[in-house]
Amino acid sequence: MKSSAYKNAGVDIDAAAELVERIKPHIKKTARPGVMSGIGGFGALFDLKETKYKDPVLVSGTDGVGTKIKVAIELNRHDTIGIDAVAMCVNDIVVQGAEPLFFLDYFATGKLVNDVAEDVIAGVTEGCQQAGCALIGGETAEMPGLYALGDYDLAGFCVGAVEREDMITGDRISEGDVILGLSSNGLHSNGFSLVRKLIKTTEGFDYESRAPFDDALSLGELILMPTRIYVRSLLKALEEQDASGQTVIKGMAHITGGGLYENVPRVIPEGLAAQIDASTWQLPTIFKWLAQIGQIDFHDMATTLNCGIGMAVICAPEYADALSAILKDQGESVYQIGRITSREADAPALIINNIESWA
Repeated sequence: MKSSAYKNAGVDIDAAAELVERIKPHIKKTARPGVMSGIGGFGALFDLKETKYKDPVLVSGTDGVGTKIKVAIELNRHDTIGIDAVAMCVNDIVVQGAEPLFFLDYFATGKLVNDVAEDVIAGVTEGCQQAGCALIGGETAEMPGLYALGDYDLAGFCVGAVEREDMITGDRISEGDVILGLSSNGLHSNGFSLVRKLIKTTEGFDYESRAPFDDALSLGELILMPTRIYVRSLLKALEEQDASGQTVIKGMAHITGGGLYENVPRVIPEGLAAQIDASTWQLPTIFKWLAQIGQIDFHDMATTLNCGIGMAVICAPEYADALSAILKDQGESVYQIGRITSREADAPALIINNIESWA
């Protein structure tokens, strides 16, 4: 009777139990050394001794997908949004040198629709496979009255590990170091409140419209392109060592909310600044189009969107070519986008030069 009354109130426990069974085959694909438990328990178990680490420091991160989910809902396409949830977390922790070990997701909705939820979780498992981490638990919350019918939200939490002596903190960054930029997959998962507003308020366009700069894809397909996961490429690049046995990578920045202007300075020590040359890579067409229809200044764009660079990697100039070659071998598009310079007391921590080249 209690279950029936709860269902009448809008929460279907039986549907949630069915979902757990449906997603088990997806989750099984993410198994890795260290996983001690399947889903369904009160707490997920992971044995750090089963990993290769001798003196590990745990690194954790949590993030969501933001209003990009609204686009997925309107297009009824839910198979990639889970990749975004994983990417936003694992890309954050790999910049400190950490290998992602396990991931937990939080899926909340007004009414549980198992076909939708399974697609979302399948995307989460795909992201975990790309990052090499295990999906070991999560939460599915059905909350009528808090979420409108058809709406849902998705967030994630990731834990990784790095040897204490191998942590990337940015403290070794020095004047003259080179900044490498790794291409993004498009918009990734930031700035969508702006992007959605621009498309909604531009006459003649909606998510189903063919992109005016790409005959093969609709605007919706383009902006739902999942966030690139850089984990495997960067973990491989971190193996490159200098003469002292340290990784040649001195610092990394995941270009998320706040764009280039907010994220690159987060890893630069006091007294130094980043000089970025915008002419060293082409601004992807989707960013140019958004700037045009919204009449947005390019400096404003670089404070909101990634503008084609999803990850920044900093190293000494003598290692830049070797590091670029490794990253390219891993499938990344790499550009030398700037250098580290000294910084005056009142000067900004990042300056973008030649930004007019994006026009």
